[in-house]
Amino acid sequence: MTTLAEIETTRQSGRAGRLSRRVGQFLSAPDRLIALIMAIILCLLVIVPLFQLIRETVTVQPYDAVYLPGRAVGELTSFHYERVFTGRMSWALFYKPFMNSLVTAFGATAICLALGALLAWVVVRTNVPYREFVNTAVVLPYMLPSWVMALAWVTFFKNDRVAGASGVFAYLFGVQPPDWIAFGSLPIIICLSLHYYVYGFLIISGSLSTVDSQLEEAGAIAGMSRFRQFVSITVPLVVPAVGSAVVMTFIRVIGSFGTPAVLGMPIRYFVLPTQIYAAIGSRNVGDGYLLALVLVLLAVLFIWINQRMIGVRKSFVTMSGKGFRRREIDLGRTRWLVFALVVLLMCITVVMPLGLLVLQSLSRTAGNYDLSNLTLHYWIGDRGGVNALYAGVFKNPQILNAAWNSLRLAFFTALATAVLGFLIGYVVVRNRGTLSSRALEMAAFLPYIFPAVAFGAIYIGMFSQSLGPIPALYGTFALLVLIATVKNLPYTSRTGIAAMLQIDKSLEESARVQGIGWFSRIRKIVAPLAASGLVSGMLLSFIGTMRELSLIILLVTPSTAVLASVIYTYQTDDVPQLIGAATLLLVALVVGCNLLFRLVFRNTKMGFA
Repeated sequence: MTTLAEIETTRQSGRAGRLSRRVGQFLSAPDRLIALIMAIILCLLVIVPLFQLIRETVTVQPYDAVYLPGRAVGELTSFHYERVFTGRMSWALFYKPFMNSLVTAFGATAICLALGALLAWVVVRTNVPYREFVNTAVVLPYMLPSWVMALAWVTFFKNDRVAGASGVFAYLFGVQPPDWIAFGSLPIIICLSLHYYVYGFLIISGSLSTVDSQLEEAGAIAGMSRFRQFVSITVPLVVPAVGSAVVMTFIRVIGSFGTPAVLGMPIRYFVLPTQIYAAIGSRNVGDGYLLALVLVLLAVLFIWINQRMIGVRKSFVTMSGKGFRRREIDLGRTRWLVFALVVLLMCITVVMPLGLLVLQSLSRTAGNYDLSNLTLHYWIGDRGGVNALYAGVFKNPQILNAAWNSLRLAFFTALATAVLGFLIGYVVVRNRGTLSSRALEMAAFLPYIFPAVAFGAIYIGMFSQSLGPIPALYGTFALLVLIATVKNLPYTSRTGIAAMLQIDKSLEESARVQGIGWFSRIRKIVAPLAASGLVSGMLLSFIGTMRELSLIILLVTPSTAVLASVIYTYQTDDVPQLIGAATLLLVALVVGCNLLFRLVFRNTKMGFA
């Protein structure tokens, strides 16, 4: 006779068997196993650092010993919140940089939106001449580092009151520009706007190209003027695109370090990123982490506001099954004037900055632009002679090593992001509609909302000491690769998802029926078909990493310095000739690698302009 104990034992054994089978089925499905691994990786590299950042703001740091005698490092405290938000130093530490950040971010975002939208309208909706050339030319400024325009601005407008030697403007006109033109909020806003307007152009042009002209024609039949048609019909339909452009631009601008550092720090005009750099540089890490947390919260708040504004609308549909037509607006003779203005914009944003840097790199003495003052020392000269301290770019070990580090960092980052982006795209698409798919897709996008300098501050706090089996990575090249990979993951995951959405699942299922293993299916079927998305993501990561400064400025050491950080060091040391030469070398490497990528993958249709 069976006892109750035996029955219970049998039930438990059955439950254990079912659980074991479910775990086995889960682990035997490659996409589910990859999803689990990706979730763990993203949790460790994105979610955990955020909690680590918060923890550091509420604990006693070594720097706080002077202010908190008798308190042990690691104890809970509200000292940093009191010091930053209500203390005697709060105006200098937080409120003034915060207001400066809002001024520059809102000012630059407004200009970027207006300029990007105008260029998008010109390219998509008008008969401007050489449209393909215009479409390609207007995105060229994004190929350059964001702070190139700032360096060119200083070269042209600097005065002898702040920057020592005068700039080109003073040399040509004999008048020293006022400080508010040479440095501060106005030049920061202008320089950031002339770089980041590309976001607005790309996003809004894509949305405008889907707006059916028949809707506007219906408005014309109803008696609306052309301006009223644009305001009442076209603008409301592109609101989501405008919102996305505003969010992307605002987050990028408010987290930018290079331009505010070049144009603001000489006159002690601090924004939140430069204040974070100053705080952590002086080992006041608690305050620096708190300011970084403020940047993160600002980005999240901006995204939430944008979603709420769009959410009140029921529909933004611009395409349906009733047919679609896009009508070009005839500009008449003014189309050549519009084309000339676009060319002028390209001269201002690309040709002039690079030309000024060339002139600066050839100057024997800063501020003197006579032909007799030209020299090639800062390109090919040895230490001594013209400058006893600094050799030319191609004879300078510091610059050559930094260039090699930049190439290595960009290559390894591009490779890592391509693999991770492909795996995330594969898992998200194969499990489309499930909670795990949505969660993984959202987690992969999370690094974008962290302003770059704040993300760097987070990783200092997390990897300055060992974390379980992971050793302390601060000061190592591996940490630069890790943070650059995570920060670029939103781009490669999106290209991976887009590529996988174009591949029918039946192709892989047919191969599985024939007994082809998962790795073989990926290698022979899925990866070749997704090659365009992989290459696009790799190129985006490579270019972005080569010109990155804000992300790694807090993490680099003399042995891991890259070109961008070395250029910033020369800026603080006031060596304008080497600044110009090293920046031109960086631009040449970015453009050259871009062309090499296109040559190597010329048979692959890449999804970028």
